[in-house]
This record gives sequence, structure tokens and C-alpha cells, in this order.
Amino acid sequence: MRSASPDRLRLAELTSGFGALVLGIGIGALLGERLAGFGLLLLIAGAAAHAWGMFDKHRLERRAGAVDPWWSPAAYWGCWGLLGLLALWIVGRLAGIA
Repeated sequence: MRSASPDRLRLAELTSGFGALVLGIGIGALLGERLAGFGLLLLIAGAAAHAWGMFDKHRLERRAGAVDPWWSPAAYWGCWGLLGLLALWIVGRLAGIA
């Protein structure tokens, strides 16, 4: 049996993650009124889970000596930047600024 290449596995992970994102958006759209009071809490929980998963996966891949595709560092650090902006927005919202 042939094993999948690391690039192919990453594409499968990306496809799965994108599918989960679209699924979550769809559920949110369908249940928007019922979940309205939990929006900020769900956003914080999702961002924290994503950040931990991203950090842990990166750490494990470094330990295993995995070679990143050319675009991976930009995606990794770009995502951390977006999470940082999201955190600033959340803090501003909780402080009544945004």
C-alpha cells in the first residue's frame, strides 16, 4: 500500500478544515436567532481551539522534522496575525469600544 505524500495530507486537512468552517457558518445561519446570545462566547471558544490546534500541530511537525510547503509559513503566521486582530476586536467589544 502506498502512503500519501505530506502535501496531499495537508491538502486533505485544509479541505476538511474549510468544510468544517462552511458547515459552522451554515449552522450559524440556520440557528442565528437561537444562538444570538452565545455568539461572542462561541467565537472565543472557536478561536482558542483553533489557535491551540494550530500551535500543537506546528510543534509536533517541527519535532518530526517535517518539511513545510513553500506557502505554509505565510499561512501559519498570517493566521496568527488574524487571530491577534480578532483578539483585539473582542477586547474592544468587551470594553465597549467597538
